[in-house]
Amino acid sequence: AFKGCTSLSSITISESVTEIRMSAFEGCTSLSNITIPESVTKIGGSAFEGCTSLSSITIPESVTKIGGDAFKGCTSLGSITIPESVTEISSGTFEGCTGLSSITIPEGVTEIGWSAFKGCTSLTSIVIPDAVRKIGEKAFYNCSSLTELSIPQSVRRIEDDAFAGCVGLTSVTLSANFKNDVSRIFGDVDPKIIHWI
Repeated sequence: AFKGCTSLSSITISESVTEIRMSAFEGCTSLSNITIPESVTKIGGSAFEGCTSLSSITIPESVTKIGGDAFKGCTSLGSITIPESVTEISSGTFEGCTGLSSITIPEGVTEIGWSAFKGCTSLTSIVIPDAVRKIGEKAFYNCSSLTELSIPQSVRRIEDDAFAGCVGLTSVTLSANFKNDVSRIFGDVDPKIIHWI
């Protein structure tokens, strides 16, 4: 709809809209402010990908699905609150959001997709909720500012390189079920920083 409108700086979406479609605002590099109405239930894949000026966005509680790469490369985004209605962080959703320093993952999320937060180099802390069962490949790859990490015992599967390149880690709490998987999950991390539970 507005893909590649590089001069679009602000938009208010009509209350009658229920879905922000795939790539709707992709590459709108001047877009700094957007209001999503409570009528929206779904944000499509790549909807705001590459919106490099977008510094904050409020996602209403009505949203239940956020597509893959939805906010990929939104380098000005400093923080975001995902509504409690969302149960999955799709692949690449916040990949390359280099300005993102904090994020709240809802309590009901069961899966964090591959590359979901890959390259979020400013992310200093993350709370993984107890409902999470799976963390995808390279989900937090190269999140180099992360210092502490607590992975709940609810997590049954952690895919390759999920936390590789997280060179700032000084403390990790992890289930002993993953004792043989440290290098596969974390790459070159010092095993001494891991506290087994």
